[in-house]
Amino acid sequence: MKYQSTRGHEMPQSFSEILLGGLAPDGGLYLPAQYPQVTADELEAWRKLPYADLAYEILRKFCDDIPAEDLRALTRKTYTPEVYCNAREGDNTADITPLRTLGEEGGTKLQLLSLSNGPTLAFKDMAMQLLGNLFEYALARAGQELNILGATSGDTGSAAEYAMRGKRGIRVFMLSPHRKMSAFQTAQMFSLQDPNIFNIAIDGVFDDAQDIVKAVSNDHAFKARQKIGTVNSINWARVVAQVVYYFKGWLLATDGPGQKVSFCVPSGNFGNVCAGHIARMMGLPIDKLVVATNENDVLDEFFRTGAYRVRKSAETYHTSSPSMDISKASNFERFVFDLLGQDAGKLAALFRDVEEKGGFDLSGTPEFDRIRQFGFVSGRSTHQDRLATIRDLSSRYGITIDTHTADGIKVAREHLRAGVPMVVLETALPAKFADTIREALGHEPERPAKFEGIESLPQRFEVMPADAAQVKAYIARHTGL
Repeated sequence: MKYQSTRGHEMPQSFSEILLGGLAPDGGLYLPAQYPQVTADELEAWRKLPYADLAYEILRKFCDDIPAEDLRALTRKTYTPEVYCNAREGDNTADITPLRTLGEEGGTKLQLLSLSNGPTLAFKDMAMQLLGNLFEYALARAGQELNILGATSGDTGSAAEYAMRGKRGIRVFMLSPHRKMSAFQTAQMFSLQDPNIFNIAIDGVFDDAQDIVKAVSNDHAFKARQKIGTVNSINWARVVAQVVYYFKGWLLATDGPGQKVSFCVPSGNFGNVCAGHIARMMGLPIDKLVVATNENDVLDEFFRTGAYRVRKSAETYHTSSPSMDISKASNFERFVFDLLGQDAGKLAALFRDVEEKGGFDLSGTPEFDRIRQFGFVSGRSTHQDRLATIRDLSSRYGITIDTHTADGIKVAREHLRAGVPMVVLETALPAKFADTIREALGHEPERPAKFEGIESLPQRFEVMPADAAQVKAYIARHTGL
């Protein structure tokens, strides 16, 4: 399996060679030269596999340069009931990702795939825990160290830090928008006192932090000298790890070959739903990929109209589903590359327009017509929608969901198709967004005992302006390189 850049430069590299990096040297994103295919017979053979072994079967199609016994050991070390032990009462933690049928709506099953049973109570743990083990394995094998630079709008940061804390040869420098995460999300990150964890609160929005990560990644001399890697979803390994739970969700939602399932995905940076696109390209029988946005509706606007219009920082709303407060979706480039028939020249021209004009418009083009062929539809949710959905699921099904998952449920209901199960991907446990849960239901959400009082713990972080030079100087001071 060899990899290519979306920007067209030939670079036939292996999985291990791109694992520790982020952007390709030409500024593009990595994708496999060809998507590996999964047959109906393989799918049926995987039906009873535990999550760890399913992950092995899928990942080995993408990383054939890692010895099979090592890869199997890594997935079995990662996906255990002990690691994913925060399941709600009544869930089977041995399943890692339990599927819950909420009820019959619109002539089909409305279902919720539980992805938030990991250490930080968010779906990001599903990939990040594996990434931490892959990084440690690869660094030990090569005798190297790595300084991870990432940006988070809420959940990626804590998932990365919990996955990397205490790992030999790894430091984490995590950027987040100052005072724009929930109190729980902030405390999860900033209360960590591990010496290899560094939190930087950027005076701006998530897109400012993400732009800094890209600027540092594009400074090739600094990146090489400081041994910079990334855990944001621009890292291919993280995206491919997320592909696994689409297969697991399909296997749990069906009972025979060829049946189609739709997935609704709360989306800001497009990494989560991009993994669904890759699963579909591999042959998973997916009917619709439903993109659910909040008030920051750049992606919904594109899938409805063909216009991709990046918002400026001042136009990015701070909402009650803050992990989706993103107006420049990094992983979107991977999908557009496929939408354009993997024409790197066309893609580079479009993303030059993003940088120079703030966006591009595919309306009225053959490419826009192809969006439906890839199964994509979309919708938008607001704060009042979130409150109404949280209340409805509490009264109708006796379940409390977080704000982002509420966005997903609301939009999923707009795209139900009789006879095709609709699986909504859970984003986080509601404990992470207590203010909105109190507003919706009038009481505190449940939280695992180990997180009681987390907001009162001492916090360690640095506040900085949105300035890549200052961030680079901070990294250099703390690495000594």
